[in-house]
Amino acid sequence: MPLQGLDHYNVITRDAEESAKFYVDVLGLRVGDRPPFPFPGAWVYCGDVAVIHLSQTDDVPEGSGRCSHVAFQAQDYADMKRRLDGAAVKYDERVVPGLGLTQIFLETPDQITVELIFQPEDVAAASA
Repeated sequence: MPLQGLDHYNVITRDAEESAKFYVDVLGLRVGDRPPFPFPGAWVYCGDVAVIHLSQTDDVPEGSGRCSHVAFQAQDYADMKRRLDGAAVKYDERVVPGLGLTQIFLETPDQITVELIFQPEDVAAASA
């Protein structure tokens, strides 16, 4: 099975520090390491897993639009790319700075963005 489990959800916020404080003070989570993305934000951890990614911007949508995407840990990068290409699904591929994880972003028919996260060794095996 290509999907391994839910990884995190991302929230668009005007104030990442204030949002993180809520998750820490109210829910007992903790703020932890975050890759050096070119935009402000914070990662909030439950144990050793960054379950909430906060992305800070002045252009914040109202309501559920604040949850920008749902992410899954995935495997078999080559097979997933074949599946997406075979179904003519448009996607955007990125590499996380400092971590080397490959992200594939796509939209469901309901316009919900899904992120698939692949480990570097999985991606390297696909090009070998």
